[in-house]
Amino acid sequence: MKIVVTGGAGFVGSTLCLQLKEKYPQYDIVAFDNLKRRGSELNLIDFQKNAISFVHGDIRNNEDLQSLGSFDILIEASAEPSVTAGLDSDPTYVINNNLYGSINCFNACIKNKAKLIFLSTSRVYPIETIENALFNEEETKFLFKDNQDIKGISSKGISEELSLEGARSFYGTTKLSSELFIHEYAAFYGLKAAVTRFGVIAGPRQMGKTDQGVVTLWMAKHYWKQSLKYIGYGGKGKQVRDLLHVDDLVELIDFQIHNIDKFVGKVYNVGGGLENSASLQEMTAICEKITGNKIQIDEVAETRTADLRIFITDNTKIETEIGWKPKKSVETIFKDIYLWIQENEKQLESILK
Repeated sequence: MKIVVTGGAGFVGSTLCLQLKEKYPQYDIVAFDNLKRRGSELNLIDFQKNAISFVHGDIRNNEDLQSLGSFDILIEASAEPSVTAGLDSDPTYVINNNLYGSINCFNACIKNKAKLIFLSTSRVYPIETIENALFNEEETKFLFKDNQDIKGISSKGISEELSLEGARSFYGTTKLSSELFIHEYAAFYGLKAAVTRFGVIAGPRQMGKTDQGVVTLWMAKHYWKQSLKYIGYGGKGKQVRDLLHVDDLVELIDFQIHNIDKFVGKVYNVGGGLENSASLQEMTAICEKITGNKIQIDEVAETRTADLRIFITDNTKIETEIGWKPKKSVETIFKDIYLWIQENEKQLESILK
């Protein structure tokens, strides 16, 4: 079996390539990436050591995709993943990459009669709807109330039943548009695809920065004793996200590769869930405990455009229908990132510090 992973040198893509190759050494695993993100080039050494092919290319260019030859599965893990992308600048890049680039991938799948694993995002859900949900303010965090006027939101989090009406960011819109095109390709071209809306994914190999990769950013700042900021919602660090360990994501995608018929025509929310959620305050406490370092954290009351007070994934649908659930805790995520930074400090210092 030949599997192509677009965005293959990125955080999720490289982890997929390495873990799939380790589990299935007989598979031909190809990492396809334009190396735009700083630090992605560090993964090329590991690819070479593990007999993973690397193709330097861009999904916006059909010729680059054609150079891959035939393949059986395409995992679309490439994206401009920043929620703020295009909000204060020209959105052309995020649209071309996340929408037109994805369509090129769909066409490549049709040409090769290949199956598609599409990594979508929880950011397809509209900002205003989520912000209008009822919540409790506790000592260290915000949490959704159970009894909501909005269908699709409960104390468990956000389910697939939440309405998609409303604005969501250019990033979220390009991903939702891609989902719609997948439905069309399935109906008219017979494309077999698994579509998953992932929440915050975290773990080793993520080159974290302010607008994307907050978990690695938080640990890195504590590791190197640098300052951070609680931004928005009064600057108290109470906003909450659920966190999914990248290893749990790989386990699910491995299952999708070998059981894609179970996913065709469906969409699933996937994240750490309520039990694996944390506020910025709680993330700080975990980082302090692991590193032994206490750092300065400034408070900025003003909330950034497109931010959310709370996002927690309700995994009920995938747990019930597929039997998948995350295994790794928030603490494990932070410990694994800490060990990765510690083991690769020299290479990572110029990128994460």
